[in-house]
Amino acid sequence: MSVAAKSMMNTRTRVLVVTGDVLGAKMAGPAIRAWEMSRALHEVCEVRLVSTQGSTLEHDDFPVAFVEESELKRHVEWCEVLVFQGYTLSKFPWIRTTDTIIVADIYDPMHLEYLEQGKDDSPRIRAKMTEYISEVLNVQLELADFMLCASEKQRDFWLGQLSAVSRINPLVYDRDPSLRSLIDIAPFGISNEPAVQTRRAIKGEVPGIGLDDQVIIWGGGVYNWFDPLTLIRAVSRLVEAHPKLRLYFLGVKHPNPDVPAMRMAANTMSLADELGLTDTHVFFNTEWVDYEDRVNYLLDADLGVSTHFEHVETAFSFRTRILDYLWAGLPIVSTEGDTFAGLIEANDLGATVAPEDVDALADAIERVLYSPQRDEVSERVKAFGETMRWQETLRTLLEFCVEPRQAADRVRRSSPVGKESRRTIARVRHTTAWRRTEGIRLWLRKMISSR
Repeated sequence: MSVAAKSMMNTRTRVLVVTGDVLGAKMAGPAIRAWEMSRALHEVCEVRLVSTQGSTLEHDDFPVAFVEESELKRHVEWCEVLVFQGYTLSKFPWIRTTDTIIVADIYDPMHLEYLEQGKDDSPRIRAKMTEYISEVLNVQLELADFMLCASEKQRDFWLGQLSAVSRINPLVYDRDPSLRSLIDIAPFGISNEPAVQTRRAIKGEVPGIGLDDQVIIWGGGVYNWFDPLTLIRAVSRLVEAHPKLRLYFLGVKHPNPDVPAMRMAANTMSLADELGLTDTHVFFNTEWVDYEDRVNYLLDADLGVSTHFEHVETAFSFRTRILDYLWAGLPIVSTEGDTFAGLIEANDLGATVAPEDVDALADAIERVLYSPQRDEVSERVKAFGETMRWQETLRTLLEFCVEPRQAADRVRRSSPVGKESRRTIARVRHTTAWRRTEGIRLWLRKMISSR
């Protein structure tokens, strides 16, 4: 039976989607994901979308709002299912005492990401912050009724961490030995609507980029875990043979004011200056493109790129910018080592290269961008993208919200106290973990304010 059919047979579940990111014309991944989740859930549930950071968005079919803590409490009291991401539970610890069914969206392994993001922090703060983020995630893993991640590889990673916090236990296992009812896959998706260009955004619009130039697009922010330096060096080697080659960075400044500028962004612009490529062959959009307008930039490009270093963040990442390339039908050149690299190779969507290999990257760009079969590759990219539309990638979330249920081992205030096995397997570590998390958070606040 389809999700839609199930929803018509029952009262529509009341679902609250909470993001700590900014909802607006300019959105980064977490906000985009919350927005698209809400749009998909609206088809089968009664939905509200709120941001604890800020919102200027509106939707005709469901409420969207920025909320303070008191307003958030009213929304949580209203909902039957709470879907959240990031630091929501650590910022509003009272949520853990409610009887609301909780879905933790852990598509982003934040503790692995911070290992790179925090390299510019002092060793002491970096160590404490890593510990804090790990505990924030542990509390989510201990509390959630259902969890979503981005890939099977990520799921294997999270199963290990779930085991460490005693969530893989007889109560959960006996209900579902596959553990799919505890954690399943809901990757980032692409728009359900086809990509249609409504205006020129790069070619003939950006000074120095002509209508007949070949444009490589870097489709997102410039963060410490990426390697745009090797890419710029590869472009530098190609421009003599291909003087019409252009590299365009779609965004440098993150739209969320809480996300600091990263060292890699400055290093990238410095290298382009040093090689004499800035505004001749390498171009930077120092702001952030509107979510609805990004299609005009993507369809003005000829090739999508994503280059990164070889480290643990890469291994468990799910590069959302590549999904935009799929939507736009852009052949892709990417570094090996992440989830998408295998998909690019297996489906002949472009080329992958070893990390930090300038010659191999230059060769791959030249081979894919100037291939007589480039249009054929583009068609394969579009066809593969059909399998990654939001309506497909969010299916597990929709199915859960239509028929939500608490995890077998999650203790509620209303749980019968006579259930000895339930009390025994209840996450007794939770209270300790929460106090530990709060202690680290307060220590970090004191350290940072004293700098």
